[in-house]
Amino acid sequence: MRKAESVLFRLSAGWTVVGLASGLAYRELTRSTGFSGFTQLAVVHTHTLVLGTIVGLLVLALQRVYRLGEDRRFGWFVWIWTIGLVLTAGAMAVKGSLQVLGSAAADSSALAGVSGLGHVVLTVGFVLVFLVLGRRIRHTQQESDTETATTQAMPA
Repeated sequence: MRKAESVLFRLSAGWTVVGLASGLAYRELTRSTGFSGFTQLAVVHTHTLVLGTIVGLLVLALQRVYRLGEDRRFGWFVWIWTIGLVLTAGAMAVKGSLQVLGSAAADSSALAGVSGLGHVVLTVGFVLVFLVLGRRIRHTQQESDTETATTQAMPA
């Protein structure tokens, strides 16, 4: 499944860029405004690097071993996961920027709702990837058992 691997690689690389850029944005915005407190902007960097880059690369490795892309739900996982991460990181970046700028809008329940929705969507992605992985592990074990039985049944 070369296509699945290519998509996962590109998404992981893209999230790396987003993660590094968000770290730079956090540093520059807080430095230029003289902000020195906690802000959601501080954790966008780690969220995108871990949930985007690291999870993407781990799923890419699992794809190579278990051919996850052979399960039709895998494509759903990739896009649901991406949408969930965009919602979560986007809401965090907006809220964090508003916190640094001292805006009362930072406490908006709408931002909390978008972030919460993003987390729910990420949870659906987790469930999907575990369902796909479980099925592919069972399928791979069955293939291995069949090959072993066939090899043992052949005369020497």
